[in-house]
Amino acid sequence: MEMHQVRYFLAVAQLLNFTRAAEDCNVTQPSLTRAIKQLEAELGGDLFRRERPAAQLTELGQRMHPLLKQCYDAAVGARSLASSFKSGEIGALRIALTHSIDLALLIPHLSEIKRQFNRLEFRFLRGTGREVGEFLKKGEAELGIAAEIDEAWERLDVWPLFTEGFDLVVSRAHRLAEHDVIEPDDLRAEQLLGRSYCEHSRRISASLREHGIDVDHGHEISSERDLIELVEADIGIAMMPHTSPVPESLKRAAVTGLDARRTVSLYGVAGRQRTAVANAVMRMLRGADWREIAG
Repeated sequence: MEMHQVRYFLAVAQLLNFTRAAEDCNVTQPSLTRAIKQLEAELGGDLFRRERPAAQLTELGQRMHPLLKQCYDAAVGARSLASSFKSGEIGALRIALTHSIDLALLIPHLSEIKRQFNRLEFRFLRGTGREVGEFLKKGEAELGIAAEIDEAWERLDVWPLFTEGFDLVVSRAHRLAEHDVIEPDDLRAEQLLGRSYCEHSRRISASLREHGIDVDHGHEISSERDLIELVEADIGIAMMPHTSPVPESLKRAAVTGLDARRTVSLYGVAGRQRTAVANAVMRMLRGADWREIAG
């Protein structure tokens, strides 16, 4: 079995079209078809049903796909790692995060990666969910971390990391600061600070609205730092995720009956070759135990 045969198989499995797969792999269609037939001969059966207008994976093809993809990714990763060490230029890790994701979540993992690689540079990109999707699509970022990406792209891989809830955050001088658990009715007289940069801001607003809380006449905030300063000044109160850090001057409290949870996921692009650093970070984040952090 040759790696180019596996690469051609994965291309056809993704595009379901031999002609387009050949163009994607920069080979002639007869060469691609011949390589796949050789692979089928080695595996002892057809991997595709040659139908029009689209090819379809056979049952054998469906069963072999995850194994061959894992094999190919491992080979590409090994080649990339060997090349990086040989040249002495590991390169940069390009990772995009939405505005609502706290970078502190990644620090322990990035510190570990930095010990494993020499001459490592990080490049962090920030944006909305849609912008993070565009960073990935255009190749400006290898990995993305977000609670949600506004991008319906078939090549987008998604690996959920953890699910967390939201807390009410108030100034310690606020009347609600003495409570650890708060009823929705207690919020009706309060002015809320809206986190317009958060992917789940509309869902949070909808949940609060269901409890009769006025969310349409609050303050709209576009950064976490501004939000915290306004809460500290007791100008308003805010709903924030468990993993968003707050200073000692603020108090967290749970709100009963509020449907407020989000799932933070790692995003990548299927079929795109990643650097050794990106592969290492991806494995580390997917294998991490997030339960204590996410609460």
